Amino acid sequence: MATNDLRLGFGLSFQDLYRNEGLSRIDAEFRRRLTGSHPELAARLDAGRGDPGRLAPKEESALLLDLAPVVDAFLGELFGITEDLAKLRERHLDLAPLYEIKRQFVQRRAASAFPAAGAAGFDGDALTAAIASRIAVSPETDPESFEIAFANAVKAWTGEGEQRADDIDLALRYTAWALHAQPGKRRHADGVLFQIPRKIDPEDLLQHGVRSEEDGVVSYRIDPQHIRRRDGFALTDAGTDLVGALDEASYCIWCHNQGKDSCSRGLREKAPKGETGAFKKNVLGVTLAGCPLEEKISEFHAAKVAGHALGALAIIVVDNALVAATGHRICNDCMKSCIYQKQEPVDIPQAETRTLKDVLGLPWGFEIYSLLTRWNPLNLRRPLPKAASGRKVLVVGLGPAGFGLAYQLLMEGHAVLGVDGLKIEPLPSHVSGVRADGTRVPFEPIRDIRELEESLANRVMAGFGGVAEYGITVRWDKNFLKIIRLLLERREDFAMIGGVRFGSTLTLDDAMAHGFDHVAICVGAGKPTMLD
Repeated sequence: MATNDLRLGFGLSFQDLYRNEGLSRIDAEFRRRLTGSHPELAARLDAGRGDPGRLAPKEESALLLDLAPVVDAFLGELFGITEDLAKLRERHLDLAPLYEIKRQFVQRRAASAFPAAGAAGFDGDALTAAIASRIAVSPETDPESFEIAFANAVKAWTGEGEQRADDIDLALRYTAWALHAQPGKRRHADGVLFQIPRKIDPEDLLQHGVRSEEDGVVSYRIDPQHIRRRDGFALTDAGTDLVGALDEASYCIWCHNQGKDSCSRGLREKAPKGETGAFKKNVLGVTLAGCPLEEKISEFHAAKVAGHALGALAIIVVDNALVAATGHRICNDCMKSCIYQKQEPVDIPQAETRTLKDVLGLPWGFEIYSLLTRWNPLNLRRPLPKAASGRKVLVVGLGPAGFGLAYQLLMEGHAVLGVDGLKIEPLPSHVSGVRADGTRVPFEPIRDIRELEESLANRVMAGFGGVAEYGITVRWDKNFLKIIRLLLERREDFAMIGGVRFGSTLTLDDAMAHGFDHVAICVGAGKPTMLD
């Protein structure tokens, strides 16, 4: 693919996306256009950047959410994908009635409208036929369209009140049957509309266990329908789709509005006025400290539900630039501290990962995500990389700690060399910009993320990522490792060398003799590599 296939707006070139001078031009153009279209918002952004510490948390949240649609519009024009973004936003908004009716009708009315035992005895076939005749969609032939049509119909019926009392009663009965009868549960097991949050019993965490007793011995086994077979190295958990992600984001109560976003900042004990209470612990003794990065979770959920796909990702990237490495199987500290402590928490990692995937699925999606890791207008404290410091840092170990630190050092203006004990296989130079001998060459833009993807069943280890490449092979998509690698490898002030063991191949004295100002040792957190 030729570089000129990507025609950027505003007179910018592809090379500008990867050079500090070009990033400054992008930022200046963004601010210029913002001033022209939203002068009051531009003034708030300038004030926030000038002294972000003066902004109260609610003020900062409001600023980011007001900027989210502007980020969508700007990046859409920059990359020439305005129509693609409009279609994606329309898809978000088309799904909105699902979540509105789920909260207001399914959970609050239908779930308790009939005794569970009575609802389980309803004639499901008759109810299905009656509903299908009214909304012209069958749940057997098109389950997702049925749920959307059902939600839209119920929204219309409830809006008309008594005139549609019979239709509303029918909808209540069908919903109760779907919630309480086994045939109804099976029919809608893969949907979201007829699923309500389960209560959590900390003394009974085997959610899908089947209890049996033989000769006085009690045993449990996983319900067969919840067993996920692992066969070779193929991915066994692809994560949720857009419908599921929006369900989670809509389930969130967006508690940044009340300043109680515990998923981000942790749940704390009550304390005297002016003091900060200690983090709470749950009944299992787990400290509820929230997201280690204090990611703006509630805010990105709000932007995602509003259909601002790029703005939502930009909010995530403010605190978690390498979000591709925190997939839905990697970290769930945020879920443990969710405001919902007595029922299922919001599955934040699923919503977060889907938000990234939705952007990556756009034309030039990788380049958009990559750009946001270097220039992010929503990052009030560091919207651009700092000027070159002249300092060089050696990062030993290219696992999560190493590549995460390398990114932060690059953003602070330092040059970084990463080394790892594993052999790091070279990527094609037209993708990475680096030949096998380490020399730099021009690289090409990536239009379709599928250009980077490969089957995990046949994938050859590339060496980057640590712990035999981040582990969790069949539950986490290792194609994300290549994305993380390229976010670093394409930067001019970063280089990496594999097959280097610190202390033998390269010593501390060697590093100092080569002119490094600092050595960061990121070789693992446990035995046998524990440092004394």
